[in-house]
Amino acid sequence: MRMRKMKNLESRMAACAALRITDPAQFKGNWRSLKPGAAQLWVEVGCGKGKFTAETAQANPDVLLIAVERCREAMVVAMEKAREMGLTNVFYIDMDVEKIEEIFAGFEIDRLFINFPDPWPRKKNAKRRLTYRTFLDKYCRVIRQGGEIHYKTDNAPLFEFSVEEFAACGLEVKNLTRNLHENGIVGIMTGYEEKFHALGTPINRCEIVCKPFVLPPEEKKKAAEEE
Repeated sequence: MRMRKMKNLESRMAACAALRITDPAQFKGNWRSLKPGAAQLWVEVGCGKGKFTAETAQANPDVLLIAVERCREAMVVAMEKAREMGLTNVFYIDMDVEKIEEIFAGFEIDRLFINFPDPWPRKKNAKRRLTYRTFLDKYCRVIRQGGEIHYKTDNAPLFEFSVEEFAACGLEVKNLTRNLHENGIVGIMTGYEEKFHALGTPINRCEIVCKPFVLPPEEKKKAAEEE
């Protein structure tokens, strides 16, 4: 997410220190220590300004939710929203999801949310899409077997690309829809989603059941060479 630079960013970040994890690697394999007794550990990648994040945490007080966002200007807005709501079961990390295996242990996550990611429309940038197979490989290493990825996007070409990637990786897809809110609002919406739904843009959504899979060595090599 791109936002204008904030002159008072650091002071606003400091005011939300209780919600920010500055050294996430220290919690690898032990995230539930932040909320002993948490029923599940959920992670949202690219939380943006955090409407979906805060409302999801509020609706699921027995769940520990970790939100990842590399744009600090967006993340501070998200943290302020959670602080104002008095939430104690959500924490924020400013980092790139590319590093997800560095901060979460194998099969530690129960559910992962990917909401309206950058579509990277140019074919040569396909490997940057958060539903590209090398990313899926990473997710399935940190999400427990049978855990889920909940995915939403307004971008139809990206959604079709993603569905093909899920199939290529042998991942089960369920509850697939290409017009989520056709008969009324379903679930918690992101701020971005609200705007596009109001314009009549169909929202694509599906759930992916995770399992370990073997990414061909040539795929990994190719991805590493292109980074």
